[in-house]
Amino acid sequence: MNWGSLQGILSGVNKYSTGFGRIWLSVVFLFRVMVYVVAAEKVWGDDQKDFECNTKQPGCENVCFDNYFPISHIRLWALQLIFVSTPSLLVVMHVAYREDREKKNKRKHGEQCHSLYQDTGKKKGGLWWTYVISLVCKAVIDVGFLYILHNIYKNFDLPRLVKCELPPCPNVVDCFIARPTEKRIFTIFMVVTAGICVLLNIAEFLYLVSKRIISDCCMSGRRQHANHSTKTSTVLLDKSSDGAFSSENKPYSLN
Repeated sequence: MNWGSLQGILSGVNKYSTGFGRIWLSVVFLFRVMVYVVAAEKVWGDDQKDFECNTKQPGCENVCFDNYFPISHIRLWALQLIFVSTPSLLVVMHVAYREDREKKNKRKHGEQCHSLYQDTGKKKGGLWWTYVISLVCKAVIDVGFLYILHNIYKNFDLPRLVKCELPPCPNVVDCFIARPTEKRIFTIFMVVTAGICVLLNIAEFLYLVSKRIISDCCMSGRRQHANHSTKTSTVLLDKSSDGAFSSENKPYSLN
């Protein structure tokens, strides 16, 4: 798979992201994709070929391997990286949709017409919701894949020896995994980096929500202050008008 093309697409999200989002993208491509491409694929290699059992019974090794390794770490991580990167594309697509609307509006009403958006890449309105939803989706996807990996390989561990007694094995046979320590280290590394990405997504979500709440509160406060000032000015104007009217109607003294 060409991971460079995916990186090129997602790099466009950087200009619409916060600091947390930029760190998340760096962690994904430097510590997850690069490690996956450069090292992890070579460490795992052909898992089934390196899986050996102390029996020559035809089919026994295949059945035992399928039982203990229903899905390869490499294929699971590839799916995880693809799925976790997909929500970011929603933000790029939403910005592209805004830009297309802006172009059509200018083509229809002229270059000097009123713009539909103050800034097509600014996280306001629908784009804010798209960005926040993408953060939630990325965190949920990472947590889901970690849960799957934990369930398949208990505590993310790879034992040196596994025992198998599934048919057609004649009895309980011992099966050995190639380079279990090295694979365990890579597994822990990938799990930790995925956990860091989840924390970054949560931090960015909280930052955006808190910023939105503070902005709305400040805007509401300014509106209330403006309304109060308007009402005060109206009351003072009414009082001054009443005072002027009463002075005009006051009877003159004959003395």
